[in-house]
Amino acid sequence: MSILVCLIFFIYTAALVVITVYCLMQLHLLFQYKKHHFKLANRPVVPAKPALPPARSQFPFVTIQLPVYNEMYVIDRLIDNIMQMDYPRECFEVHVLDDSTDETNSIAAGLVERYKAQGFNIAQIRRSNRQGYKAGALKEAMHQAKGEFIAIFDADFLPKKDFLINTLAHFHNKKVGVVQTRWEHLNETYSILTRLQALQLNVHFSVEQQGRRAGNYLLQFNGTAGVWRRAAIEDAGGWEADTLTEDLDLSIRAQLRGWEIIYLEGVGSPAELPAEMNGLKSQQFRWMKGGAETAKKMLPTIWRSHLRPGQKIHATMQLFSSTIFVFVFILGVFSVPVLLLMGHSHFGSDMMKWCLIGFFAFLSVQYVANVELPFQKGGYLKRLAKFVFLFPLFLALSMGLSLHNTVAVVQGWLGRQSAFVRTPKFNILSLRDSFRSHQYLASKISWTTILEGLLAVYFLLAVWQGLQMDQLAFLLLHSLLALGYGAIFFYTLRHLRYK
Repeated sequence: MSILVCLIFFIYTAALVVITVYCLMQLHLLFQYKKHHFKLANRPVVPAKPALPPARSQFPFVTIQLPVYNEMYVIDRLIDNIMQMDYPRECFEVHVLDDSTDETNSIAAGLVERYKAQGFNIAQIRRSNRQGYKAGALKEAMHQAKGEFIAIFDADFLPKKDFLINTLAHFHNKKVGVVQTRWEHLNETYSILTRLQALQLNVHFSVEQQGRRAGNYLLQFNGTAGVWRRAAIEDAGGWEADTLTEDLDLSIRAQLRGWEIIYLEGVGSPAELPAEMNGLKSQQFRWMKGGAETAKKMLPTIWRSHLRPGQKIHATMQLFSSTIFVFVFILGVFSVPVLLLMGHSHFGSDMMKWCLIGFFAFLSVQYVANVELPFQKGGYLKRLAKFVFLFPLFLALSMGLSLHNTVAVVQGWLGRQSAFVRTPKFNILSLRDSFRSHQYLASKISWTTILEGLLAVYFLLAVWQGLQMDQLAFLLLHSLLALGYGAIFFYTLRHLRYK
């Protein structure tokens, strides 16, 4: 074979191996997760202890921080919900960290004054600029926070009344620096798009988080729906704005300082999923780029640390999770020339069998997180049927996002600076709701969107070519890639706001 042909096969094989190894690491987390739940199921039942001391004077003081930026559709429901916390009124304060430049500011101000008049300890904290974005707002607001504990909620979250009761009870251990709860989905059934997002989030907030806790690996504060011990934030160096995932960054720094993160799988915190494609893309871009930035920043420190080898390996895989999209993108693009060369080389379809190892590992993780877990709605057969229908679409969506996410990851690794583009929320809770007439919708077509449309055509032609060659090894892969890129392209254009 020529050097070029060998290079194509090498790049494709390398991408396949990396993806397979990553999937096997996920399978190991699933093993830890299942082992944890097996032990839990066989643990003797003991009477539950009171969550907190009954005397009000012994309740710890909590500062609840609500970082918001241009959230006029959800700011009222957020504040109204937070003020219903089942917690002594004199034992908590609420700080609305409002960097808004639209009418969100006036809506929040009116709500703050109304609750102040009712005797609540609530304040609206404004800044002259958005320096540092969310991390900057959290860092600056720490000077005004009086709480021993800091609870943080993004604008799309509606925590339950007993949130503080359920989380603060776990800080009796002085080494615990963070308690994180599981995200629930207010609008999961709104559309196929929201259902597919829920599939992957369910994996993170079950197998990944609980599996890491069970294996004593590094965990993650997810930026919202959690509580920090103030001392842990300060000891770890405070909030830093040099990455777009300040939550992941501070989580790692705190754990390297000896603080522990407790993950409460059984405590759900409802939140709104992005209902339109451009909002999902902005969220993905921030998470993917921030993940790469944090990996670049923290991996050297992790490998020089006192952590066990297993902890270092899993921490590396955790920080590498966004970068895996680069290899998914490479795998897809190079699979087409590999298809064309299959008839002219010894590289046969047997190589495709290696894909099945990673695929079944990935499938197992997804199945457990979305079918087996008790907090999923509906009976087993209903959950299974839904999963069988949605899983292929989820694969297509994930692969269709790989170009967009690859651009984000590459920018993160290269250190290219960009603004913190928040994901707009539209108060979409049921099928009757619509985001069509709302502001915040994107109005410009990016070059990546055009390229996504071209890639859809590229993989459609690959499907046709495979049928012509009677080579079916890549038929499913190319069909899913064509569907994924085509759907991303279509919905990106459909969800634009045309003036």
